[in-house]
Amino acid sequence: MDLRIFTEPQEGASYDDLLAVALAAEHHGFDAFFRSDHYLAMGGGDGLPGPTDAWVTLAGIARETSRIRLGTLVTSATFRHPGPLAISVAQVDAMSAGRVELGLGAGWFSDEHTAYGVPFPPLGERFERLEEQLAVVTGLWATPEGQRFSHDGRHYRLVDSPALPKPVQRPGPPVIVGGGGPRRTPRLAAAYAAEFNMPFSSPEDTAAQFDRVRGACAAAGRDPSTLVWSVAQVVCCGRDGDELARRAAAIGHDVAELRRSGLCGTPDDVVAGIGRFAGLGASRCYLQVLDLADLDHLALLGEAVLPRVAGR
Repeated sequence: MDLRIFTEPQEGASYDDLLAVALAAEHHGFDAFFRSDHYLAMGGGDGLPGPTDAWVTLAGIARETSRIRLGTLVTSATFRHPGPLAISVAQVDAMSAGRVELGLGAGWFSDEHTAYGVPFPPLGERFERLEEQLAVVTGLWATPEGQRFSHDGRHYRLVDSPALPKPVQRPGPPVIVGGGGPRRTPRLAAAYAAEFNMPFSSPEDTAAQFDRVRGACAAAGRDPSTLVWSVAQVVCCGRDGDELARRAAAIGHDVAELRRSGLCGTPDDVVAGIGRFAGLGASRCYLQVLDLADLDHLALLGEAVLPRVAGR
């Protein structure tokens, strides 16, 4: 089981805060550092010092790290046009020597769109745009050098694009599609994704969605084993009850709530929780850490959890 660190910097984090977490994740042996792509706090706080742009942040971190993979869960298709997005991600891939992954989703948080003047179409149109963006981004990357790429869609039209620059990873960085939608999400994952991610869900709901994605793969003639299967879970770990309660309080939750909805408890408890998802076929887990100042939490997870699940 790969373990990756996942952050929600819109709740309040500077670039320096994120860099410190990324460096700690690399130091303690985690597979990757990922971040959300949001522009507005959701947890009731003031969000100070304010949002950071996902791909600007990852570009900086790419130059400060050497091993860990970097990416988004997930970039919102409402925030960027697909052509410039393909350019940005390819550039960060080059800056990282081929360590970038792109999670791409339809977008869902209407308030952040209103706050920063970003159009927020109805759900059906957002999924149409997401599907076109997946086609355009992967098509631009896969177009051989010297050839041109065109796309004539309902929402995006590209004519004779030189499809440059090329990313280091060919035909392109791995694309992640995720979520619990019962129909369109599995179909898009089967068509475009290198990885399917089920975020913040129970083992029962995760198993059901994995089955739907496997069915979509069968319908598309794709071998489901060619997908990486992953989950994302809030993590709160402590060596004893006092440390656990302190960490839970620091992120505004109680221990009982976190035990119900995430990976919470001693290292033994967290290992057991990860094992339940491994039993469903997941080979990758994103650990959502909510207190970015608590680097000792990362050290504990790296020392007492990571070595015990890495061989799963």
